[in-house]
Amino acid sequence: MTFRIRDFRPADLESVLDLSLRAWTPVFDKLQPNVDGFVFDAFYPDGWWTRQKAEIEALLDDGQTQLYVAADGEAILGYAGIRLHPEDSMGELYIIAVDPDHQRKGVGAALMDAAFDRVKSAGMTMIMVETGGDPGHAPARASYEAVGFRRWPVARYFREL
Repeated sequence: MTFRIRDFRPADLESVLDLSLRAWTPVFDKLQPNVDGFVFDAFYPDGWWTRQKAEIEALLDDGQTQLYVAADGEAILGYAGIRLHPEDSMGELYIIAVDPDHQRKGVGAALMDAAFDRVKSAGMTMIMVETGGDPGHAPARASYEAVGFRRWPVARYFREL
């Protein structure tokens, strides 16, 4: 498979949104039954895709996120976005998604390598990524661990009032 990593272009938006919906549907299908309904409903009152789509569109204009894509010609195979946190000498792999038709073919690894290069060239000394601990996010956790990320022990609790 041949593809190249390049900066996001506005013309990529529809492809990015389409692949995000297809990539994350199975994740959210497994997430929802593993969290309390009141929590899921609070985060996604209009459905998970409404919020995810809005967040993707917002990060394109936030001035903090550098978005880039893996492209084969005009086809977008995946994308990632990084943020820099100079106060911690840290970059953040803020978002990443790979088209389901191109998963497990090196696209995600190439996007992460590009993140590492971009963050390091900005003078940062480490990079972090966050993901869910639920079954839907298990493939993401495995991908991150495969390229050397180490898990930070975090617990987040919710209580209905």
